[in-house]
Amino acid sequence: MNTLRNLIISLATLLVATPVLAEYKLGFVNAQRVVNESPQAKKAKQKIEKEFEKRDQELQRLSKQLQSMQESLEKNAVTMADSERRAKEREFNDLNRDFQRKQRDFREELNLRQNEEMAAIFERANKAIKQIAEAEKYDLIVQEAVFYSPRIDLTDKVIKALGDGAAAK
Repeated sequence: MNTLRNLIISLATLLVATPVLAEYKLGFVNAQRVVNESPQAKKAKQKIEKEFEKRDQELQRLSKQLQSMQESLEKNAVTMADSERRAKEREFNDLNRDFQRKQRDFREELNLRQNEEMAAIFERANKAIKQIAEAEKYDLIVQEAVFYSPRIDLTDKVIKALGDGAAAK
């Protein structure tokens, strides 16, 4: 009996609320797609890759050097004198510590640069979203949702607006 009453109340509420919702114009923007597909995001990715390319190559070189040293130590440890083996191990540990420090610094700086670029892209995207909302008289545009209908998806319009804005600049 209670469930039937709750169902009737829910249906009545839905019927009353539906005309009110029909008066609002809603939109959805997939922020992740904007970040992945916008021209600015692609340019930012290329810029960052170029900016960090030399340091990445240096880290790869150090990694190979460490691997080579470790293989040499494992292979020749039995035939080396104790003092020579300790010196090689110390050299390996020093280089490994330097490598880990450089790798950590590299990751931190890379993340910082990526966050800076993404913040700028989100700022431009939000301006484009606001312009679309004002021009097309949207009442609400959301960027995160559990579910959305493709008919209210404005992501392609935002990406196109960002592309048009990039071409104009």
